[in-house]
Amino acid sequence: MRKTILTAAAATGITTLALTGLTAQDATTPGAMDVSRVTAGTYTTDPAHSLVQWSVDHFGFNPYFGVFGDVAGTLTLDPAAIEDATVDVQIPIASVAVPSAGLRDHLLRPGKDGGSPDFFGAEPGMARFVSTEVTQLGATRALIAGNLTMNGQTGPVVLLTEFSGAGANPMSEAETVGFTATTTIDRSSWGIGYAIPMVSDAVDLKISVAFEKQ
Repeated sequence: MRKTILTAAAATGITTLALTGLTAQDATTPGAMDVSRVTAGTYTTDPAHSLVQWSVDHFGFNPYFGVFGDVAGTLTLDPAAIEDATVDVQIPIASVAVPSAGLRDHLLRPGKDGGSPDFFGAEPGMARFVSTEVTQLGATRALIAGNLTMNGQTGPVVLLTEFSGAGANPMSEAETVGFTATTTIDRSSWGIGYAIPMVSDAVDLKISVAFEKQ
């Protein structure tokens, strides 16, 4: 009984220390959702901490999702003229990550007998988004319209974008700004029609990007 009480007390102490540590860490977080921290200039992505999550409806049973990483690109930004901002980012399709090795192989499988692949194929190249217009919705939100090129086809996309934080990166010491964005696209518009409608044509995208000032 005494051992049980001591074990419980120790566990409680560890939990308290952990919570205290987290609280202390949160108090010194380098980034904050404070637009006054953002300065004008040209920024490039932090590829190690930028990603695109995609989600489709699978057979009407449940949503299935994966991610693309290694996002590269540039942002030009002036807090005093948000609507003049420009974004140009590239996402290597081969960076796609899913829990199933078999599905990943299928996504990057070449077409049978020289035909078109079901999804991206063995040499998928880059997806690229280039902005054409920015419309400010408030202090921290904007609509970014642009063109997405993927699978050799280009089409319009509008991103609902939200500022998520700014500050100095403690590792690189670079001024850093972060944004999240969401949109929904029809994959068939980029020539990816495999298994529609059993696997939804609509693909929900959630984007999280950190940019470092140059």
